[in-house]
Amino acid sequence: MSSSTTSSKSINLIILVAALGYFVDIYDLILFGIVKDPSLRDLGVLQEDMFSTGSYLLNMQMAGMLIGGIIWGVLGDKRGRLSTLFLTILLYSLANIANGFVQTIPQYAWVRLIAGIGLAGELGVGITLVSEVMSKEKRGMGASIVSGIGIAGAVLGFLIADWFDWRIAYFVGGALGLFLLILRVSVYESEMFHKSKKSGEVVRGDFLSLFKTSAQFYKYLLTILVGVPVWFTISQLAIHAGEYAALGISAEPISSGKAVTFHYIGASVGSLLFGYLSQSLQSRKKALYIALTSLVFFMLVYFFNSGMTSGFFYALITAMGLSMGGMWAIFMVKSSEQFGTNIRATVTTTAPNFVRGMVLPISWMIGWMSGISNLWTAGLVTGLICMVLSFIGIHYSKETYGKDLDYSEGSKLL
Repeated sequence: MSSSTTSSKSINLIILVAALGYFVDIYDLILFGIVKDPSLRDLGVLQEDMFSTGSYLLNMQMAGMLIGGIIWGVLGDKRGRLSTLFLTILLYSLANIANGFVQTIPQYAWVRLIAGIGLAGELGVGITLVSEVMSKEKRGMGASIVSGIGIAGAVLGFLIADWFDWRIAYFVGGALGLFLLILRVSVYESEMFHKSKKSGEVVRGDFLSLFKTSAQFYKYLLTILVGVPVWFTISQLAIHAGEYAALGISAEPISSGKAVTFHYIGASVGSLLFGYLSQSLQSRKKALYIALTSLVFFMLVYFFNSGMTSGFFYALITAMGLSMGGMWAIFMVKSSEQFGTNIRATVTTTAPNFVRGMVLPISWMIGWMSGISNLWTAGLVTGLICMVLSFIGIHYSKETYGKDLDYSEGSKLL
């Protein structure tokens, strides 16, 4: 067997394991959105309190992801990509098993916080590893495959939640994560990381270095801004689809769980579609512009085409998922391409979790604006602000397609 064949098979295994890891990650991450209503009803939450209680629990999960993003990103650069992945999977798997035993809303909230900390590391560290072992011409498709397969985990979440009780659905997520730990044994560490570790010339995993110079902070901020609309779309238009649809957007009742599932089916396809588009255009920025423009269009249809049938609504939420999935896949690989090896895992792990953490100010803004106007206006205005921020991030960030990643921050001028 030739070394090139061995290398190719090893890379394919890394992509497969990273994709399956993200599959379980997404299953657990989005499961709350799918089982939100039945789990809250089972715990005694009244219908009029569903939106506020659901937002509170989602915010606790997102707060955990903000904390975990920093922890796992720093560990990924200091200790290595693989050992960090083991720890993240173990934590969120045990947390989701614990989630199946909760009896009160405070217990639910704290377990979602812990699960969020664990879930924060899987994607960023996995994408970092894939980006570092693949060629600069193909790594965009590698990240898109990871994202595309991984996002399909939401579909399994819907099926399991539909077939079984919500507590069983959490148990399944935890079991899948523990099973995945066995597969991680077959994956090897990135050579770029080993090279950076041996060099000793630069500090690895220094999160604060991203804020020490205006140039670093500016580049990091733009990276985050690009992804802001993704979690507005998920946390509001998909997870709370039932509440928005009831405002007159849909003429028929809408299931938030079903809306989340259709949205993620679209996102899975969109990840692969826009990954291929990015490779064909040889540009991350052009593909991002196309994804964002289409997302704005679908969002405006969502808010202004009142009285939709349920079929049209679910088709629209699926189309919105195409754009969202495309943005997320390219956002992730672009994040990994922005910075050097000594800080790459930190950036690729913290940036998506800061984007997810934007759910907190987004929820606050919608709650505040709903109090002085209504939910429809609050959702539309907040969504447009998120889209504008993303356009700014894409416009002012640098093109990263084909960029050589074998360097460290502080040893090379960008």
